[in-house]
Amino acid sequence: MMTSCLGSGSPHHQMTRESGRRSEMGISQSSRQSYFLSVCFCSDNSGTTDGLAAALKKLDPEDGEQMMEYFKTQALLSREKASKALLSQVPPPPRVSPALTKADTAAPTNHPPPSATLTEGRDRPSRRRRGERKARPKSEPLPLEAESRIDASRLDLRVGKFLSIRRHPLAEAMSVQEVDVGESCPRTIVSKLGGVEDLDELQGSLGVFLCNVKASKMRGVVSQGRLLCCSTSDVSVELLAPPADSTPGDRITFLNYPGEPDRELPSKQKIWELLQPDLQVDGKGVANYKGCGFEVKGKGLCRAPSLTNCTIR
Repeated sequence: MMTSCLGSGSPHHQMTRESGRRSEMGISQSSRQSYFLSVCFCSDNSGTTDGLAAALKKLDPEDGEQMMEYFKTQALLSREKASKALLSQVPPPPRVSPALTKADTAAPTNHPPPSATLTEGRDRPSRRRRGERKARPKSEPLPLEAESRIDASRLDLRVGKFLSIRRHPLAEAMSVQEVDVGESCPRTIVSKLGGVEDLDELQGSLGVFLCNVKASKMRGVVSQGRLLCCSTSDVSVELLAPPADSTPGDRITFLNYPGEPDRELPSKQKIWELLQPDLQVDGKGVANYKGCGFEVKGKGLCRAPSLTNCTIR
């Protein structure tokens, strides 16, 4: 029967005969298992495997089937080991050390610092071109209300008392007065009084003075204010007279134009020159601004001694 399944010259037939001889010679079961395992590795088709199973059953009817299952398991394990061995020959990808990765990440990039010349060039203000004028610093603008308000309330008009008066040393038509306007020290005021011949008569009398004009030199003498007078011509000149019970330092206000005067009139705006055409003496001899009288509160109005319908300067 074994001869009919396998050819007499086939390796399996020879193996069967060799197995029979070794069985007869008393070879151990483990040796036989190793022998058949080697044959199992050499078999690649199902026919050979079936013949091997039949041969095992013939040699060992009791354990032949179990031995065949064992051989199959060993064959599968051997193939798995061979596959792992092949995979182990493939070189693995290079491993990067975690410490090295962190060091590379944390290491600062060494960029070259910007040159000092470029930095200074950026911060340095641009130079003026030839012929270009140096820009003047801009002064702080006045509040909108102060700029739009051009009226007599911006004038610091006060009652003043003549302490002394003399001729100007360099100008016959001018006089220099020391005046008390309610401050700790008297002010020096230079005026042109063409119509006043006897200056001594003015000493001790009262007048109206503009006290917030910028101090300026007049023929070498610094004038710290302006004396107000009225006239119809250069010959006919009279000083404005405040109310009789006025005292030095009393402020002159305008009923329809409330507000505090400027600390100093800005010379560029020429406030006095803009307001002067509306400063007049009316037909009753009352000094007024646009019909509103020069008033010392609670004491009365300022007047011209005898002139009417004339300008105030």
